[in-house]
Amino acid sequence: MSVKQWGITPPISTAPATEQENALNTALIDELKRQNLFESSAESERRIKVLDDLQRIATEFVKKVSLAKHMNEKMANEAGGKIFTYGSYRLGVYGPGSDIDTLLVVPKHVSRENFFQDLEPMLREREEVTELASVPDAYVPIIKFKYLDISIDLIFSRLSVPKVPRSLELSDNNLLKGVEERCILSLNGTRVTDQILQLVPNRSVFKHALRAIKFWAQRRAIYANVIGFPGGVAWAMMVARICQLYPNAVSSVIVAKFFRILHQWNWPQPILLKQIEDGPLQVRIWNPKLYPSDKAHRMPIITPAYPSMCATHNITPSTQAIILSEMVRAGEIADQIMVGSLGWSALFQKHDFFHRYKHYLMITAVSKTAEGQLKWSGLVESKLRHLVTRLELVEAIALAHPFNKGFDKIHNCKSEEEANQLASGISLDVTSHSADLERIAADASEQNEKEDEKEDKKLYPVYTTTFYIGLELEKKKGQPLKKLDISWPAQEFYELCKKWDKYDETLMNVFIKNTRNVNLPDEVFEPGEERPKVSKKRSINGAASNNETMKRQKVSTA
Repeated sequence: MSVKQWGITPPISTAPATEQENALNTALIDELKRQNLFESSAESERRIKVLDDLQRIATEFVKKVSLAKHMNEKMANEAGGKIFTYGSYRLGVYGPGSDIDTLLVVPKHVSRENFFQDLEPMLREREEVTELASVPDAYVPIIKFKYLDISIDLIFSRLSVPKVPRSLELSDNNLLKGVEERCILSLNGTRVTDQILQLVPNRSVFKHALRAIKFWAQRRAIYANVIGFPGGVAWAMMVARICQLYPNAVSSVIVAKFFRILHQWNWPQPILLKQIEDGPLQVRIWNPKLYPSDKAHRMPIITPAYPSMCATHNITPSTQAIILSEMVRAGEIADQIMVGSLGWSALFQKHDFFHRYKHYLMITAVSKTAEGQLKWSGLVESKLRHLVTRLELVEAIALAHPFNKGFDKIHNCKSEEEANQLASGISLDVTSHSADLERIAADASEQNEKEDEKEDKKLYPVYTTTFYIGLELEKKKGQPLKKLDISWPAQEFYELCKKWDKYDETLMNVFIKNTRNVNLPDEVFEPGEERPKVSKKRSINGAASNNETMKRQKVSTA
């Protein structure tokens, strides 16, 4: 009897789990529970209630728009509308506090304008909804809010059909006919997630292994598609491929094999869960033989749903080197875990990013409004990988390592002049504290009213988000460190950011400064975490003068 082949190649092994591997698997799941990665059944039931409520709101919204477009009651009732999920919730790897990625699919007569003009007010009216903020001008427009304190990211897709019944599934490629590109991109989240689950031999094994790998990637700060690391769907596809290669293995074995196989993978050979398929559209499908840009992808991981795309096109030489070095480290730890020398907690140790380098760049996005900062900092973050690729071309830089998230703060200035100086990159001793930008932006109008109550006590808030890039400098034995000049990459980065059509130089700014590890701000360290110490060893071979060179490279748009 032939063994079913999962994926595009035969399995490496079909051996069942040993007693020791089963014991290690139990220990892995226990560790994931200790790390609080599973939520209670009551919380999961609350998510189901939230999705049921959203489905009712979606149906009501489509009916309302249908009636406004002169459809009769029967047609308006039949127009439908359906809420789908995608991402970690649909994959079954969500945990306490996870958001739910949701997609609203509507018939052809409901427009994106209706999504914002009609659905958004309907959501605002509900007492269950808080912290609502919409981003209509994003490439994939989105409404973000909390419903019964569960974070929801809601995107939109319009099909070229007269009605969207509750029974609709998105697997049929013909549904994509006549659908605009942005809507196809929105549909892809659910279509890809569903295909991944269909392409793994054992869903339970896949889910536990994926929880472990996602948690490891987050702890090691290599989880962020926008910055140049794999995002959630890419990690899921990598885990799924290892599951295909070991169809009868338990999660502990999948995790251990994951690091060894992917470190030794013959990159840029792509990771495919199935052969790339053709479909009914005149759309671009990932093909390095046809497209030079696809050929340039360093670690291509290809989505299985038509039209297939590369989920890791943002990876740069530096981020690839970091991912692979982390896999080597994790592989060595996993080997010791599998022979009983270490426990699983060793795999999930926190990153050492803010201890690893002597030199760091601080890239700070500044805005004078909370709503503006939410969008501006997102724009600056999306351009960081371009700065990384420019820094990689600087002869004196061996590696440019971006951290995977920014640090938000509010600075309360006592005068407009003080606010202008801070926004220009001039460091001032201003009271500041960490901020939740999304919450503040959603509540901005109420906050402004409170701030304006007493003019004499009025504060002038300035919002900042700071991103970090660690720099490893080229060192050659017996030679002094080369002088570091980052003015060209910095200038290009500034120009790239300021090309944004919503950029307002009176309200926004971005600037780059460098710092030594010993001078990093407290916010990047956890309470009680030991800070880097000044080296007692005197710098030699011109290292000190190189530091002076870096100091002179402070550049800003002010």
